[in-house]
Amino acid sequence: MRVIAAALLVAALACEACAGGQPLAPADMSVIGTVDPRFQSYNIEMVEVTGGRFWKPYPRKMRALGQADRYSDRLPIDLANPRLRMLAAALAPAYMRVSGTWANATFFADTENPPDRPPSGFDTVLSRTQWRGVVDFARAVNAEIVTSFAVSPGSRDAGGLWTPDSAQRLLAYTASLGGRIAAAEYMNEPTLAATNGAPPGYDAKAYGRDFKVFRQWLRQSSSETLIIGPGSTGDSPSPSASGIRTRDLLATSGPGLDRFSYHHYGTLSPRCGGSDDPSPTLSEGWLSRTDTTFSTYRALRDEFEPGKSIWLTETADAACGGNRWDKTFLDTFRYLDQLGRLAKAGVQVVIHNTLAASDYGLLDERTFRPRPNYWGALLWRQLMGKIVLDAGPAADLHLYAHCHPSIPGGVTLLAINTSDTATHGVELPLPSERYTLHAARLQSASVQLNGRRLALSTDGSLPDLAAVRTPAGEIRLAPATITFLLIPSAANPACR
Repeated sequence: MRVIAAALLVAALACEACAGGQPLAPADMSVIGTVDPRFQSYNIEMVEVTGGRFWKPYPRKMRALGQADRYSDRLPIDLANPRLRMLAAALAPAYMRVSGTWANATFFADTENPPDRPPSGFDTVLSRTQWRGVVDFARAVNAEIVTSFAVSPGSRDAGGLWTPDSAQRLLAYTASLGGRIAAAEYMNEPTLAATNGAPPGYDAKAYGRDFKVFRQWLRQSSSETLIIGPGSTGDSPSPSASGIRTRDLLATSGPGLDRFSYHHYGTLSPRCGGSDDPSPTLSEGWLSRTDTTFSTYRALRDEFEPGKSIWLTETADAACGGNRWDKTFLDTFRYLDQLGRLAKAGVQVVIHNTLAASDYGLLDERTFRPRPNYWGALLWRQLMGKIVLDAGPAADLHLYAHCHPSIPGGVTLLAINTSDTATHGVELPLPSERYTLHAARLQSASVQLNGRRLALSTDGSLPDLAAVRTPAGEIRLAPATITFLLIPSAANPACR
């Protein structure tokens, strides 16, 4: 990847009236649709809450990974940590999904003195104290809880039918704390049931039978909780083909979802046998994998649950903890481009995996310090509202537009220049406020905003994300940069 020359960036920031940029008319951009106010959300894996073995962060020095490098033991995440709460609150409002593979076999111990070991048929114990921490965290950071329930052999009767007993206890305890579960999937990734904690031989027919029990129970016990699902992965060219198809799950379970959910990863990380080559990550072929997977699940939604909103309830660059570069600026292109693409496509919620665990976390799991993707997420939250606009075609840029979340008539453009050699431009008829993210090298753990390195202040608070005021005219976008352009005086009628 090419190192971005500082002089080139400075020249691009300073250019006020260059010629040849793509003309844009923010006042006339029409509405494509809207997204959920909690569109940009995050995952805290159940195994983070309970403690256990999760994807081990990569070692500092590059080397071939062995089986011992896949997982590492970790203590429960400190959800009372002031820095973690401050940084999560800055992304509010959001959904906080507490689920993942480990949730499929987690026993909720509804007692103040939980057992040291889980009962037969479960792998992990979730204590009251730990779940109380989840509810308190969600309340403190303005997040709504999304979860799934145990489906392992311990959650079943003598005939193998799923029973809601453990799920009911978790639901009731949440309510006793003054909290609520906003949405729930029956289980995590049923297309991978064979390796996901379900009983041996679990198939689509068994899923359909159990889902009907789940649906009836949740409708009666917590009618305000959204039923989302199926939460599948692997039906399109993404990490791996699964043994169970989503089509079969939907055919056997019947209609009854409130929201249609799916998962997407562009690839597998080296922990699970994926490649370790970052060279394609800025290519259209790589970035458009988001579209390919969405198209697969949209077609299934249209066939089995027509008209239901679509949620992407788990996503990152690579499954199995992320790639080596996911904690660097290089992955911020994928992260923000994915949000832009999916908002245009009509996806209502995108839940990133994870907030603060392994290499794909928005935050470093040891220090809770922001990674480049966090700064991208923060700019999106502050600048991109829920009304999605048509920015028009862009031959050389990835271009997205939203109404500003709080300025009447204001429009924000997101322009992503994925070329590592070419400068591109846009021409605006009005002054704008410019926020350009760049780094000295793409695989850098730090990122700059308009030439200033982003980091927490000495007192641990977030810095001011200051814009560069830019007059009307052409704005040059240097190679390998991400730029938000706020046009507060756009006076777009859709944004009033």
